[in-house]
Amino acid sequence: MLSLYEFNIMRRGIFFSIVFILCILFTNCERDNITNKVPSGNIVVDDDFEEDKYSKVVKIVFSSSGDALVTGRDESFSVAVVGNGVTIQYSGTENVLYEVSGSTNNGFLKIYSSTEQAIRLTDATIFNPNGAAINIQGSITNPSKGNLTHIVFRGNNFLEDGRYYTNTPTGEDEKAVIFSEGQLIFWGSGTLKIDAQGKSGINSDGSVQINNSGVLTITSTAGHGIRGAEYILLSRGTNTIKTMADTKKGLSTDGLLQIDGGETTITVSGNAAYDNEDLNYSGTAGVKTKGDFVINGGILTITNTGIGGKGINGDGSATFKGGLVSITTSGATYTAGDVSSKAIKFQGNIQFLGAEVNVECQTNEAIESKSAITVAGGTIYSYSANDDAVNSGGDFTINDGVFCAHSAKADGIDANGNCYIKGGVVYAIGGKSPEVAIDANTEAGYKLYIQGGTIVAIGGLEKNASLTQSCYSTNSWSKNSWYALTVGSKTYTFRTPSNGGNTLVISGATSPALKSGVTISGGTNICNDMLNLTAAVSGGTAVSLTTYTGNNGGHPGGWK
Repeated sequence: MLSLYEFNIMRRGIFFSIVFILCILFTNCERDNITNKVPSGNIVVDDDFEEDKYSKVVKIVFSSSGDALVTGRDESFSVAVVGNGVTIQYSGTENVLYEVSGSTNNGFLKIYSSTEQAIRLTDATIFNPNGAAINIQGSITNPSKGNLTHIVFRGNNFLEDGRYYTNTPTGEDEKAVIFSEGQLIFWGSGTLKIDAQGKSGINSDGSVQINNSGVLTITSTAGHGIRGAEYILLSRGTNTIKTMADTKKGLSTDGLLQIDGGETTITVSGNAAYDNEDLNYSGTAGVKTKGDFVINGGILTITNTGIGGKGINGDGSATFKGGLVSITTSGATYTAGDVSSKAIKFQGNIQFLGAEVNVECQTNEAIESKSAITVAGGTIYSYSANDDAVNSGGDFTINDGVFCAHSAKADGIDANGNCYIKGGVVYAIGGKSPEVAIDANTEAGYKLYIQGGTIVAIGGLEKNASLTQSCYSTNSWSKNSWYALTVGSKTYTFRTPSNGGNTLVISGATSPALKSGVTISGGTNICNDMLNLTAAVSGGTAVSLTTYTGNNGGHPGGWK
């Protein structure tokens, strides 16, 4: 295993892509920890842009009334200026800083280089009606071998492409308003607005890191918002991404997608369709990764209104360690390719370890894993108007944290393996019978195990559950009322829904007491105002409880 220092150095050399691919292929690589100088990480991000390491500075000034002006070059630069179209070939070995300013409605900056470089935008406006505004290739002899490029923005900057890319040389790629064959890292304290009409907003055949402290805004009517083939890392900044094209994603990568900080808002409105690149039916997504997803901090907000659209969609696993995630999906299922709308869907395991996650889906499961789901911390609220609130293909385990699963018509929690509740606070709401609040696939030999935690289940439990911890129930509860559940010295308050099964089941470490119609004050309402764990309680009427045996109904687990 490489040390952090070695890996950080190698990522800037020709070995970076090889090492990163190996990390994707082998699970013993710590691929879920791209961090800012944290010892457990495997890629280290600089804290700030280091301008003093660039020994050469070239200035490019675009003009709205004449040709672009290029100064500061020497014999290692070959520069072609046609109007405001600037093409630079750099044959040297030293790092170069390109200072870009001015305005043009018919220009571009294209760089051929095999060294690390930086492009600093200062109040620059570049519109290229025929392709990319900034196009970073490798050397002229091997354009596909790109290197690391820093994009630094100061002041107010605007970049835009045209609807049709008509001047791309044979054998070269040109996939976005800002395109690079190599790694891209974004910095800056200003604003950068990108309007993508022909292809994506930002696209790298390497990786993309968003490390700015300013404001990045991307609107794409044709492609993805940001595409980084190897990985995407969001560390800082205020990032707003809006995509409107069918099958396209706000953030797209074939590798790891990690969020460490910043505030990112993604709005998607495109629909599912047949994707000519993937040769399959594909839906849109706020985030799509063919690898793993990790959030350690920051704020991520996704709204997807497209048919068959998803919030976060991944082929690997997902780990919600920290930060705040809010997702709303409202599109119908795309029937031609059976592409369904979901808030969170992963082929691999999903772990909730410390983040606050609030998701709503109007048509299908709100959260789905084709493998296992584990809850060990954080606060999670999952709501579906028509399907299971949360569904696991394998075991579902709750060890700690706060988990609220609310389905208006199906199961609250649905496990296709065993379902273990060992700790934490669990509030599950299922629809009318035969749907239940907490379901396990007993027909396939699995079981629901209640072994700990504080539990409120409206709609009852899966039949023949194993109740190591005693459960109690009532068949009468008032809709839209606040209840107080006291377990030992702790009181939990919850608001009942306007729908749900008739049976209300509660369980705690000691014999619980339940009051209906209480008045609460203070504390903080969480889980879409369904829970308040710290409120002061007054009034209310004691509810008579009976011992619950766990033999009342339930049905096979399964996703739709």
